[in-house]
Amino acid sequence: MTESFGTRLRARLDKYGPLCVGLDPGPDLLHAWGLDDSPAGLERFSRGVVDAVSDLAAVVKPQSAYYERWGSRGIAVLERTIADLRDAGPLVLLDANRGDTGGPMAAYAEAYLDRGSPLAADAVTFHPYFGFGSLAGAITSALASDAGVFVLARTGARLQEAAAGEIYEGVRAANADREPLGSVGVVVGASVADPGYPLDRLNGPVLVPGAEGSTPAEVGRVFGAARHAVLPSVSRALLGEQSGLRARTERYRDECVHHLSP
Repeated sequence: MTESFGTRLRARLDKYGPLCVGLDPGPDLLHAWGLDDSPAGLERFSRGVVDAVSDLAAVVKPQSAYYERWGSRGIAVLERTIADLRDAGPLVLLDANRGDTGGPMAAYAEAYLDRGSPLAADAVTFHPYFGFGSLAGAITSALASDAGVFVLARTGARLQEAAAGEIYEGVRAANADREPLGSVGVVVGASVADPGYPLDRLNGPVLVPGAEGSTPAEVGRVFGAARHAVLPSVSRALLGEQSGLRARTERYRDECVHHLSP
């Protein structure tokens, strides 16, 4: 890749609209699709979602935990799903929420951000609760690989309130002078009424999990001046049943375009 993640994301948002489809294949979701809770069911579900939404969503976000619970068989499905998504077109955001210091953080970065890794994604979620500085190596690795990082900032936990200022300022510094969009984003929950910071100053994307509990119009009102960089993440409201998945995704995407595009 020769373009930064922020550049690729901005182009994808402009072409396809601001929508992230969360791939959260828990047992109840597999059963709702008439599938066994097994690695085979996991793979059929994942392939079905890839086929249905890859030309509708800017980003698809597999939640690593739902694959990891099957050990090596589940990780193999995750590797194939990432490869399928890359072939189909949407950017892949791996929802791993890793965080550590030193060598372990470097190993996480190698696993998820190194271009030669079978788990390499376009971007990965990390948590900053060893201090924002603990993410420096991951951010450096991401930028060197033209990948992105999304840092948990405000998702409703009280612990996050104390660290939010440091996180926002760190992200703003990492994205300074990046055009058209920085490659370091934040994660701010849809239920957070006040992000506690003017997010348009971050010059980076804002991932909004839990957006299925809000309409795109409500998300637009909450995020105001930053809405052009907002990426609502929706999972079960779209994926709850296989029938009609593509039509539901297209309708929700169109609402996002109407209320969140520049």
